[in-house]
Amino acid sequence: MAEPLKRRIGLGLLTAYGVGVMVGAGIYVLVGAVVADAGIWAPLSFVLAGLIAAPTALSYAEFSSRLPEAAGEAAFVGQGFGSQSLALLVGLAVVVAGTVSAGAVLRGGAGYLTAATGVNGTLAIIAMGLALVAVAVIGVLESLSLAAVFTAIELTGLALVIWAGGTGDVSPDWALPQDLPGITVWAGLGLGAVLAFFAFIGFEDIVNMAEEVSEPTRTMPKAILLSLTITSIIYALVCWAAVRTVPVADLSQSSSPLALVWQTARGSNPDFLSYIAVFAALNGILAQIVMASRVLFGLGKRSPALALFHHAHPRFGTPVLATLVLGAAVILTALFFSVDRLAEVTSSVLLSVFVLVNLALILQKRHAPGAPFQVPMTVPIVGLVLSTIALITAVGGML
Repeated sequence: MAEPLKRRIGLGLLTAYGVGVMVGAGIYVLVGAVVADAGIWAPLSFVLAGLIAAPTALSYAEFSSRLPEAAGEAAFVGQGFGSQSLALLVGLAVVVAGTVSAGAVLRGGAGYLTAATGVNGTLAIIAMGLALVAVAVIGVLESLSLAAVFTAIELTGLALVIWAGGTGDVSPDWALPQDLPGITVWAGLGLGAVLAFFAFIGFEDIVNMAEEVSEPTRTMPKAILLSLTITSIIYALVCWAAVRTVPVADLSQSSSPLALVWQTARGSNPDFLSYIAVFAALNGILAQIVMASRVLFGLGKRSPALALFHHAHPRFGTPVLATLVLGAAVILTALFFSVDRLAEVTSSVLLSVFVLVNLALILQKRHAPGAPFQVPMTVPIVGLVLSTIALITAVGGML
């Protein structure tokens, strides 16, 4: 019998993990792109994006109380559709998406570190990757505790940006009287919300930690909803600080909008934000390695071909082989692949999984309505519609 994973994670660390996955390095560049669509109303786009993500998050929350397993999405889809082949396909898609995402972030984080310290980029990728893999092998409590520290550093940087933008002089755009949103404004808000939606991808990673969580049927839904709510508030406040301080035209053209907020509001050097972005990158890489290795562990129970991954180290309580394989794949991806296009494909893959999970819950609720945590049938239906719209938008943007 395979060694089980150790249940060492509570609500606080799991919520911090979820917030850390979502509040990643992307917020440092995404604000400008959303402002380009929604203008002064961009903070509402982030609120709207959180509401768009909420039905799917609630679907994940119910399924996580029904099937608290590693490889959560695979388990959900397999149960809902009654197809282990589809479950395996979904699980492998999540593993690939997590690997590519971590590789992209590792490459970007190494770039930040190189710019800040002058260290060789290739050396930075290898050193950062190996260090994070070592932490992931040692233990899940250690991994999520370190991730919580990284999250605290990220949130401190964002809090400083909110403070600077909230106390600095207002921009000419903010000083103008604003009419209530009309049709054109709402169209921009909608486009901004679709773009901002991608900042919320990450809550789904929480379900793959289920076999290491204490009282998972109660803890998992709470962590998913708490992390989504906290992230929505943070994003809206950061965007509010930005549009309050910096003219819309300047924000929309900036590749470093939060640094621009600090520079405009405080008149001082914003380089410290580059260092914080390194910690944001480290957080994202560690989270994806931990998540994807748990999916591979869970798939090992479902497929004889992957059974060698369904083992936890007797001392560390972690899936060591899965973690090492995933870590090596992440480092190689960061070293040898141009990840921009792959990152777009990753978003489309995850949105496809969202569509399947919502549809699976609809089917499951028809056959077995009872669950420890339940949502109305309208929730997965709305989640299915919104995820499909987001998927079509994402695919259209790649074509």
